[in-house]
Amino acid sequence: MQEEPQAASVVQQLTFSLGPEEYGIDILAVREIRGWTPVTRIPQAPHYVLGVLNLRGAIVPVLDLRLRFGLAREEYTATTVTVVVTVAGRLFGVVVDAVSDVLDVQADKVRPVPDMGTAVDTEYLKGLTSIEERMVLLLDVDKLLQPQDAQMLEAALPAATEVKAVA
Repeated sequence: MQEEPQAASVVQQLTFSLGPEEYGIDILAVREIRGWTPVTRIPQAPHYVLGVLNLRGAIVPVLDLRLRFGLAREEYTATTVTVVVTVAGRLFGVVVDAVSDVLDVQADKVRPVPDMGTAVDTEYLKGLTSIEERMVLLLDVDKLLQPQDAQMLEAALPAATEVKAVA
């Protein structure tokens, strides 16, 4: 395989699906991909925070991206996975329908997110790219968790460490 002369302009994206849509997340933010396992609920958490899981001793909040993006909740199946990512130095799990592939995305092929008015919340997106015939929405993982939600989770997590999480 030949190396691109502008290797710095290529970013690897882990792609996954939520319903018919395909999303990409910077592979450097991904720590691990694990099959869906039940989590321990956190009282008073936002609706899209499913709870926490114990990942080798670390308590990791888990978000359902379908709920975070305002999509309908779906049954978790054999292809449902939790992608563990680092956001602002902290581990979070994001539940997605299925992981697809790792793609090399050239920076000059990323298009800005079109302004869709107030009807569609695009704050989580860095941009769009097309790979062959597929459109991939590129996520900004740092924006998946609202600051007030992060503060609430930080306050709730010490109490959650007392609860035995399902790993």
